[in-house]
Amino acid sequence: MAEAHSAVAFSFSITHEGWHLNYDREVLHLVWQSGIRSWKKRLAQFRSGVRNGVYPAHLQSLWLVIAVAIALHFTQRHVPFNLVSKFLGLLPGDTVGYQLAACGLAGLFFWLCICYTMRYSLKLLLMYKGWMYEKRAPGSKVSLPTRLWALFVKVLATWNKPGLYSFQGSLPRLPLPSVQETMSRYLRSVRPLLNDSNYTRMESLAKEFESTIAPKLQRYLMLKSWWSTNYVSDWWEEYVYLRGRGALMVNSNFYGIDAIFTQPTTVQSARAASVINMLLQFRRIVERQELEPILVQGLVPLCSWQYERIFNTVRVPGVETDKIVHYQDSNHIVVLHRGCYYKVVIYHNGRILRPCELQIQIEEILNSSDKPQPGEELVAALTAGDRTKWAKIRESVFAKGVNKTSLHLIESAAFVLSLDEHPFEFDMAHPEKLDQFGRYLLHGNGHDRWFDKSFTVCVGSNGRIGFNSEHTWADAPVMAHVWENIVAEEQIQKRYDENGNTLGIPEFEPPKPKRMAFNLDYPEALDAIQEAHVASQQLLNDVDLRIFVHDAYGKGLMKKCRLSPDAYLQMALQLAYYRDAGKFSLTYEASMTRLFREGRTETVRPCTIESAAWVKAMEDPSIGVEERVKLLNKACDRHQLGYQDAMCGKGIDRHLFCLYVVSKYLELDSPFLKEVLSEPWRLSTSQTPHGQTAKMDLKKHPNCISAGGGFGPVADDGYGVSYIVAGEDLIFFHISSKKSCGTTNSERFAQQIARALADIKHLFEQYKTQQQKQKSVTNGTAAN
Repeated sequence: MAEAHSAVAFSFSITHEGWHLNYDREVLHLVWQSGIRSWKKRLAQFRSGVRNGVYPAHLQSLWLVIAVAIALHFTQRHVPFNLVSKFLGLLPGDTVGYQLAACGLAGLFFWLCICYTMRYSLKLLLMYKGWMYEKRAPGSKVSLPTRLWALFVKVLATWNKPGLYSFQGSLPRLPLPSVQETMSRYLRSVRPLLNDSNYTRMESLAKEFESTIAPKLQRYLMLKSWWSTNYVSDWWEEYVYLRGRGALMVNSNFYGIDAIFTQPTTVQSARAASVINMLLQFRRIVERQELEPILVQGLVPLCSWQYERIFNTVRVPGVETDKIVHYQDSNHIVVLHRGCYYKVVIYHNGRILRPCELQIQIEEILNSSDKPQPGEELVAALTAGDRTKWAKIRESVFAKGVNKTSLHLIESAAFVLSLDEHPFEFDMAHPEKLDQFGRYLLHGNGHDRWFDKSFTVCVGSNGRIGFNSEHTWADAPVMAHVWENIVAEEQIQKRYDENGNTLGIPEFEPPKPKRMAFNLDYPEALDAIQEAHVASQQLLNDVDLRIFVHDAYGKGLMKKCRLSPDAYLQMALQLAYYRDAGKFSLTYEASMTRLFREGRTETVRPCTIESAAWVKAMEDPSIGVEERVKLLNKACDRHQLGYQDAMCGKGIDRHLFCLYVVSKYLELDSPFLKEVLSEPWRLSTSQTPHGQTAKMDLKKHPNCISAGGGFGPVADDGYGVSYIVAGEDLIFFHISSKKSCGTTNSERFAQQIARALADIKHLFEQYKTQQQKQKSVTNGTAAN
C-alpha cells in the first residue's frame, strides 16, 4: 500500500485539541504545475481555434475592417447597408462611444462575411480534382482550367500562414459515388480473377443487387453523407478495427525502423532520452497547432484530423467492441525494462526535461536491480491476445486497487518506451539481421510492447530505435511523419558528445523513476496471463518476415522509363506473385482520401485487366519487346487512374463496405455484398511515404532516410508487402507471411520480386537498344 499512501497530497484530523492538517508540498506543487500547464494549453488551443475558424482570413484584418468602418462613418460616408445607423438604433445612445461601438459591430459583421466568403470559396476550389488527372511527365502541359484553379488556391491559401488544423473547415466532404459507377468499377476489377462462368455469375449477382436493395441502401448512405463529416471513417474505425476480436499483435499493429545507414550513438540511455525529448517537442507543436499542414504539390492541403490522437491515446478493450480513449494531457511516460514498469515524469517547472536530464532517469532504470513481481513480466501479453478475454480479465483483475492505478498510468502515458536487452542490427552482408530487427519491432517477445497504446518506442541495447504502432487511431503516414521528424532532427542538430552521451548539463536532479506495482499473484490473473502468453508465442512464431533491400536501382531508373514509381513497383509485384503462386490474386494497395475532411484510406486494386495482360506477355516468349513495353505502359496508366480515382473518392471498396453496414442495420441480406466482403486479400501492399517534413533534405543527408516499416499478412495464405522508395538507387521491401502456410514463403517471394525488377529493367534496356537500331536504320535510309 506504499504506492497508495504516497499518492495522497494532504490529509487532516480533528481531535479534542483542535484540527491538524498534513500535506505533501511536492505533490501539491506537481498539481499546481499540471494545472498551469493545462490552462496554458487550453488558452493556446482557444487562440488557435479562433485563428482556424476564420482561416484563410487573418485575425489582424478585423481591426483594418473596423478602422475602415469608423473612417467611413465619421467622414459622413455611409457604411454599406447603412449598418452603423441600424446598430446605433439598437444602442441606448448616440454618443461618440456608442458610435464607435456601432462601427465596431458593423466592421465585425462585414469581416465575418469576408471570412466565410473566403472560406467557402476555398472549399469550392478544393472540390476541383481535375489537377489529379493532369499528366506530370516532362514536357506535359497543364490545362488552362487547372492553371487558373492553382492561381486562385494559391492566392487564398498561402497569403496567411496556416496552422495544423487551419484547412479543416475548408476541406470538402468525401463524395458518395453512384451504385452504377461502383458496380462497373468492381466488375472490371475482378475480370482478370474469374473465368467466364464465374464472371457471368458475379455479373448476375451485381445486376440483381443493383436492381433490388441497392437503391434503398444508397438512399440511407446518401443521408449519412449529408449529415456526417465523412460517411466512411466512423464506420471504418468501428467495424474494421474496434469490433475486431482477434489479436492486435501481427494482425493489426505495424512497425517502423530507424535510419539504418547512420547511427548517431550506441549508448542506449542517450538515444532513448533524445528520442523522448524530440517526441515531446513534437507533441507540443501538434498541441499548439504549430506543425505545418502537409500540402500536396505545395498547394492542396491534406486533412490533419488524425494528428489529434498521436499522443496520450490508448485502445481500451471491451467485451464486444473496444474504444479509443484520448487523454487531454499527460505529464509522464511509462518505461518497460526487464519485465518491470516505471513511471517517468517528463516535466519540471512547466518545461520538458532536457535530454541530459532524461538520460539520468533512463540510466537509473537500466542500472536497477528490480525483479518483476509474479505475473508482471508477462502482463503485456494480455494486450497481444484475444480482445474479449483481455476485456474480461481487465474488468475483474484491473478494476481496483494497485492494478487499476498502474493500468491507468500506462494507458494515460504520453507513450510507452521499451528498453530492449538485445541489439537492433543491420548488415548488408547478413540480411537476416535486418529481418530480426523487423521481428523485434513487429512483435518483440510477445510481452515487451504495450500493443494497446497509440505507439511504443523500442530502443535496442546498441542504441538503434524503432516503433510499434496501434492502427485504429490513425493510418501509417501519420506515424511515418512523426518518425521522419525524429530521424531528420537527429541529423540537423548535434545531440550527442564524442562518447555518445547527450549534450548539456542537468540544471537539477530530475525526479526518480517510480516503479509501478501489480498484484497478480493469484490463479485467475496468472492463468489469464499465461494463456495470453501462449497464444502470443504461437502467433509470433508463425510469422515469416523478410526485409529485402533492393539496391540494384531505384526511382531514378523508373523516371527514365517515364513511369510512376508506384505503378512500376506494383506491376513488379503482380509479376512476382503470378510467378510465385501460378495465378493472379485480389490485391490490396492502400491509398489515402485525406484530400477530404476526416478522410482515411481507400483501396486501389492493382490487379487489372491491363496488368494481367502484361504479366502473361512477360511469360510468353512469343511476344516481342515492343509489345511488352506497350502493355506495361497501358497497365501503369490504368493503375495510375485507379489510384487517382481512389484518392478522389471514386473508389470501390469503402462504398461497398458502407452499403454492407447499412444492409446489416436494415437486416437485408445481399448475396453479392456477402461474397464481395468475404473475398481474401492474398496480396496486401502499401507504400510508406517520406518527404512529409521540409526538414528531410536527402541531398544534404542521403543516409538519414528510414528503412520504412511493415505489417503482418492479411490472409493466412497470403503476403503482406510494404515498401519504401528510399532514394534514387534504393528500395526496401518488408515481406510477411505465415510459416504454417505451405504455399507461401517470404524469402522465395523476395527473390521473385528481385527477378521481376531485374526483368523490367532488362525489358527497357532491350527496348532502348531496339529503338536506337531502328533510328539508325531510319537515318541511314534517309541518307541514301
